[in-house]
Amino acid sequence: MPALWIAHVTVSDEEAYKKYAKGATVAIADHGGKFIARGGRFVQLEGKARPRNVVARFPDVETAERCYHSDAYQAALAYAKDASERELLIVETDE
Repeated sequence: MPALWIAHVTVSDEEAYKKYAKGATVAIADHGGKFIARGGRFVQLEGKARPRNVVARFPDVETAERCYHSDAYQAALAYAKDASERELLIVETDE
């Protein structure tokens, strides 16, 4: 079953985060991920608002997890760790 990778992000260092985004985009595409939303308009109804929200679709949960743990994604993530506060989750979809 397909899965969604959902990230909620507050960026504190735009330049470093751009380096993360460039590497993460490649890693996600290399694992069959396709972006559905990247930082568009949103309405926060509950919980803590993060100004950047990203959703990518993957073929399944396992592939999304492999992407996260891949060398390419981890190299990109090194730029984001001190440049942002983030929550990231993977959720299986019904379709």
